[in-house]
Amino acid sequence: MIRDQVHAQILKNCVAICDWYKSQTSKLSYPIYSSYDIRDSGYKITNVDANIFPAGFNNICPTDKETSIDLVKAYIQKHYGDQYTRILLVTEEHTSNPFYWSNVATLVSLLQSAGKSVRIAIPKPLEAPLKVVNSIGQTLEVISANFSSPELKAFDPQLIISNNDFSEAYEEWARSVQLPMNPPREMGWYQRKKSRYFEHYNRLASEFATIAGIDPFLLRVETEEFKNFDINSEESRIELATRVDEFLARLKKDYQKRGLTQEPFVFVKNNAGTYGLAVIKVNSGEEIKAWSYKSRKKMKAAKGGRDVEEVIIQEGIPSIVTAENAAAEPVIYMIGCELAGGFLRTHSEKSSTESLNSPGAVYKKLCVSDLSINASGCPQENVYGWSAKLGMLAIAYEAAEMKVEYKNYLHAACGSI
Repeated sequence: MIRDQVHAQILKNCVAICDWYKSQTSKLSYPIYSSYDIRDSGYKITNVDANIFPAGFNNICPTDKETSIDLVKAYIQKHYGDQYTRILLVTEEHTSNPFYWSNVATLVSLLQSAGKSVRIAIPKPLEAPLKVVNSIGQTLEVISANFSSPELKAFDPQLIISNNDFSEAYEEWARSVQLPMNPPREMGWYQRKKSRYFEHYNRLASEFATIAGIDPFLLRVETEEFKNFDINSEESRIELATRVDEFLARLKKDYQKRGLTQEPFVFVKNNAGTYGLAVIKVNSGEEIKAWSYKSRKKMKAAKGGRDVEEVIIQEGIPSIVTAENAAAEPVIYMIGCELAGGFLRTHSEKSSTESLNSPGAVYKKLCVSDLSINASGCPQENVYGWSAKLGMLAIAYEAAEMKVEYKNYLHAACGSI
């Protein structure tokens, strides 16, 4: 198994890897939380999506929820100090999605257990606080995040933690925000790009591989940006089809060089996409030219009704991971620079080569302790954990490239790895 071979090399070069990771984190600003979709094909292991504003905290392993309390407390103390005790949790406006509000309830519980006072808010005016009910019947009160609202004035928050992915910029609301916000709104999907993230991820994966003494191919996911995409333009679709064929030819040549018999395929993804929207598997450029009305409509659909104006062409990574005979992929959550928890995303109606982040997905237990391998002086995790950590560093480099400010943030190396 490639996973075992890579892990053996990580253990062999543990000190150098840990020193490198600590050095990277000391100079970067990284978010309070993030999550990563990991694919293990048996011939490479990589993350294929990264979320800076993750939902799904309600799905992580119960044991990991307990240990996450200390991670949350330590992150806020280390990067903001002890004076930040009143937290405004700014969420999505999904008032009719009970599963999303179970995620919010979990975040509130983590913050409160870490000794913080918390109010939930959405970045829009409200005549009165809302009552929302989550998937287990809990009722949550949601106030307006507008700073003129009486509820917000009475609470007087000191720090905003955002769980809204800002597919919409909320510019008018943002102009009134003076408080530090983590993750920053500017890392939202209204301007974030997957292509930028994967450029940094692949660079870091190559650096990591060099230190570990392995082929960078084992950790990379080849990704190419396609700008000025217009799903309604035949000319644009033909150009995309040509680029896909060229991309597949390069992958096939690379696979053959390594003795792999896997037939390459790609995903075409919205470059600013979330929730698994506007993602289509493609085996050839001809498939794009033949896209039906349904397929074209799927590639047009983005969160909030936004048009898809750029896409990425990304190497498809099949999954050898299964759960109860269904295709599965690990989803790893981080709090700051530490592994916090996760779950297995499974889908009984999808194959190992398809996107599993789609309606009908079922979440199975996966704890950080399930990733543990006891080795003196080394982090107790396997390759999935390191893929997530590389993703966290990539997000931090994204922020640096975008010149995004983490207001009042105190830089500190990740020391407890």
